[in-house]
Amino acid sequence: MASKKQDLEKTKSASSEVATPLLEELRWMIEETRQGVAATVNAGLTLLYWRVGKRINEEILKGGRAEYGKEIVVSLARQLEVDYGRGFSEKSLRHMLRFAEAFPAERIVSALMRQLSWTHFLSGKMGVSALDIAIHLEVVP
Repeated sequence: MASKKQDLEKTKSASSEVATPLLEELRWMIEETRQGVAATVNAGLTLLYWRVGKRINEEILKGGRAEYGKEIVVSLARQLEVDYGRGFSEKSLRHMLRFAEAFPAERIVSALMRQLSWTHFLSGKMGVSALDIAIHLEVVP
């Protein structure tokens, strides 16, 4: 009498020869989709972070005082961090502010986010200015 383990091994060996191309195709489909989803999420978050930074910058400029801006960032960070986690800490909001200052036009960010991640923008190692990028992409603000 064959055990369940032996039956499973027979099934695996018999089906593995036939299923290998199918298995590889399914693995490729899964990996391809995962990468696409990750890229889409990253692009969406990058644009969100730029918009958050831009909006806070607008509010600070409306107030016209550096001290007012500092208070706004601290207050917003406290509230957003409770609601959405540490990705919206004071430090993170300041990164978003600098991001929006470095890339003033949404068209530039939209063009770049298809090729670069939020981490690239944060690193500051891109070695080019927003104007250089805009000229290259022909989206001068």
